[in-house]
Amino acid sequence: MLKFTPDHEWLKLDGDVATIGITIHAAEQLGDLVFVELPEVGAELTKDGNAATVESVKAASDVYCPLDGEVTEVNQAIVDDPAVVNSDPQGAGWFFKLKLKNPSDADGLLDESAYKDLIG
Repeated sequence: MLKFTPDHEWLKLDGDVATIGITIHAAEQLGDLVFVELPEVGAELTKDGNAATVESVKAASDVYCPLDGEVTEVNQAIVDDPAVVNSDPQGAGWFFKLKLKNPSDADGLLDESAYKDLIG
């Protein structure tokens, strides 16, 4: 099940673990990424806190954590080749996996229909 945030992050939920990245819309708005900085495995992140940083030829942007949890895995492939985020933002371009403190909190996020309405 995919969920979205108003800040253009997506989550794919699998039990109490969420795979998190930026949306296709966000990748298109940023343009070609040249740098990605990810959180450390084991880091405790809080909802709406800064989780990662991306830099494109246009600007640097923060990626926010959609829910509280602990980072269990990061995608080193996008650090090595940030263009993967541009080519497949909601697939191979995922950023990190988060073990959620309260998986039910995801119910408060946007579904795909609501996100599409948001970006219009």
